Formats: sequence, C-alpha cells, structure tokens
Amino acid sequence: MPGAVKVFGSPTSSEVARVLACLFEKDVEFQLIRVDSFRGPNRMPQYLKLQPHGEALTFEDGNVTLVESRKILRHIADKYKAQGNPDLIGMGALERSSIEQWLQTEAQSFDMPSADMIYSLGFLPPTMPLDGKKDGAGGRDARQQQQMQQGMMMNPTHVQKLEEMKQLFEKSSKDLGKVLDIYDQRLEEAEYLAGDKFTLADLSHMPNADRLASDPRSARLIQSRTNVSRWWADVSGRESWVYVKSLQRPPASEAPF
Repeated sequence: MPGAVKVFGSPTSSEVARVLACLFEKDVEFQLIRVDSFRGPNRMPQYLKLQPHGEALTFEDGNVTLVESRKILRHIADKYKAQGNPDLIGMGALERSSIEQWLQTEAQSFDMPSADMIYSLGFLPPTMPLDGKKDGAGGRDARQQQQMQQGMMMNPTHVQKLEEMKQLFEKSSKDLGKVLDIYDQRLEEAEYLAGDKFTLADLSHMPNADRLASDPRSARLIQSRTNVSRWWADVSGRESWVYVKSLQRPPASEAPF
C-alpha cells in the first residue's frame, strides 16, 4: 500500500543509502523522512520513539520495523520480489547462497576497513600524502614531518589526532587492499560478485565504495585493480545509485521524498 514504507535517516548515511538504492531497484514507493542523527534532543519525537538511542536508520513497512540495513535489503528484495529488479536476491538456492556469501563478506571483511578509511579521511588534510610515495630524497615526508612539528608547538592534541588518523588510514588501507585483491580475482571470472547479475551482494558495497572512489587519496585502491575498477564503473552508473546520489545533496526543502 502506498506510503506504507518509511525510511528515517539521512541519505548521506551509508546505512540509509544502501536501503534507498534497494528501494529504487525494486520500484518500491516509500517516504523518506530526513533525520539528522547529530541533532540530539532536537530529533523529531516520532523518530525518537522508534530509535531512542538515535541510530542512523529506521525502516518501517506496515507493522514491520527494522534498523539493520542488510536485514532491510533482504526484507525488501524478498517481499517485493515480484516487482522491479528480479535478480537482487536470486532465483534459486544456489544463487541465493552465493549472494549471501558475498553479503557476509561485505559485512565482515569490507565494511570495517572501508569505514575506518572514510573516518580517517574526514580528519586528515586533503593535501597530506597518504600513498607512501616520496618527493625526491624524502621531500614529501620531510615536509609533512616539519608541518606536524610546527603544528605540535601550536596544538599538540590536534597533531596527535592527525597521527592517529594517519595510522588508521594506513592500517585500513592495507587491510582493505587484501580484500580487494580477492574481489579482483573473483571479478575476473564473473561480471558481478555473486555471478553474472547485479544483486544485493554488489549493492551492499556501494555506499562505502563510492566514498573511497570519490576521494583522490583512496581512489587508487579501486582504480589500480582492473576488474574492481571495471565493476565499479558499471555499478556506480546504475540509475538507482544516481538517484541516491541526488538525494545526498542538501535538500532544497525538508519535504519528505
């Protein structure tokens, strides 16, 4: 029934973006109630009743309320299997098993290092070298060290935070690189992660992959892997994701979608 599906949250949230992409793929009518999770006590009362702790996402479908995005993806793809993209959840047991395998891989192996990278990039200056390369005889590293030393005299707490974030970036980059190497091998033998069709396995990766691909400091992780790069060029151009990206821009008004 129209209006039965409601999504509470901000489209800029990875959790919310994942759900919105699925709703668009399945041609499900829904209402987006934009909720800024950082507003604290100013959050709307109806949302606080659903999420008293202020989590990023709440999904309502009639009398069903869910808060975990991957569970929501499965719910949408299964309940609305007769409409929109019929391939998201798979047609038979074998297809579903492959999709589930890659959904779990995303949740257990891809999500954490990619989220850590995105988090660290939010703190690190856009000009800070993060790729391990050096200018001449260590020029870049020397300049960076000098800048950090100068900053330490001014604000040691800030410099310590920058160093922590740089270490986090380097660790998560290394961890994610190992995961993407496996993906690259997989995508050499299949067009998409779970096979030859776009499914929830691919869709679940899109919010974090988009942020990494959009930042020059992390884009190389995707661009340097031929098959991952080809896959990303394909899935990121899907109409459903283009819609989600349009919603991530600041809204002209607060009217529900």
